[in-house]
Amino acid sequence: MNLKTVGMISSYRGLDQRADWLWQQSPHQFGVWDNIQIQALAEKPDFLLMYQFDFPQPSQQRSWLDKWRRKPQKPELNINSSLRDVPKDRVIYLLREPPLSEVIEINKRNYQEAQKYCGYISGPDDFVPIPDYMPAIWYHSNSFRELNEMPPPEKIVPCSWVTSGISRTANHRQRLEFLQLLQSSDIKFDLYGRDLPGWAKKSGELGNKWYGMAPYYYNLAIENYAENNWYVSEKMWDALLAWCLPIYYGGPAADKLLPPGSFLRLPSLDAKGIAYIQEMTATPDAWYAAKDAIAEARQIILHKLNLLNWLSNFVAQHS
Repeated sequence: MNLKTVGMISSYRGLDQRADWLWQQSPHQFGVWDNIQIQALAEKPDFLLMYQFDFPQPSQQRSWLDKWRRKPQKPELNINSSLRDVPKDRVIYLLREPPLSEVIEINKRNYQEAQKYCGYISGPDDFVPIPDYMPAIWYHSNSFRELNEMPPPEKIVPCSWVTSGISRTANHRQRLEFLQLLQSSDIKFDLYGRDLPGWAKKSGELGNKWYGMAPYYYNLAIENYAENNWYVSEKMWDALLAWCLPIYYGGPAADKLLPPGSFLRLPSLDAKGIAYIQEMTATPDAWYAAKDAIAEARQIILHKLNLLNWLSNFVAQHS
């Protein structure tokens, strides 16, 4: 088969410098999936993925992440050279972050700019040209074959939460308030993450999420955004791929993508939510009841929702 090469550029720090970006999401060497090969740095790719890419903006409309980090304004990027002569109908723009109120105007501007260069523009919100769920990526370093073929790992601890101390939006701050409420309860759970506040009782940071999820029956998967029908993130995929039963706080997108019973829905980020976590994690019964549904969900994530599978289907339709 004549493989089509998919290049990639991103505003995520470091990603556009990695030749092997997404290679772990395929059972084949060098990022091959069916009719495509993901080669982020390919000089002359057949298709180009602009993944969470921030177009150059005036200083007053800079990326919220750059503003938060107080990074200096970057020199203006030559977009045309970054496109590597890929025709417009073969350039894909996927914005994967949620439409938080603090960044809606920046997102809208990115979509507007993308229409100059990209034939397909999508994101998990209602004001993008093509609203859609974001294809799945995950943050375990296990190989695809290992994830695909493994039985459930030994589960020995009730519950974990892998999160961060980011507090730059109201939604982030709400999650931290819930963390404080959870830690003031008598619920047994292990907390992992970076940049957590000093009051957080954490078990440390993780180089590989697997070790903070695989030994646990349950994992708290709490989204930064739960207000529309499109957004669901790697928080769900990571938990399920580690054979956890997610206790999930987010919008209804997950219900449409995953089989019934493959996750538990946290009702709210308040005392009612605390009581629910306490009830569910008191025994592993819910995990045992959900084990078959978790197995089914894992196969859907690996084979259907996988970003490489999405790209393969796109290329097949546009070649």
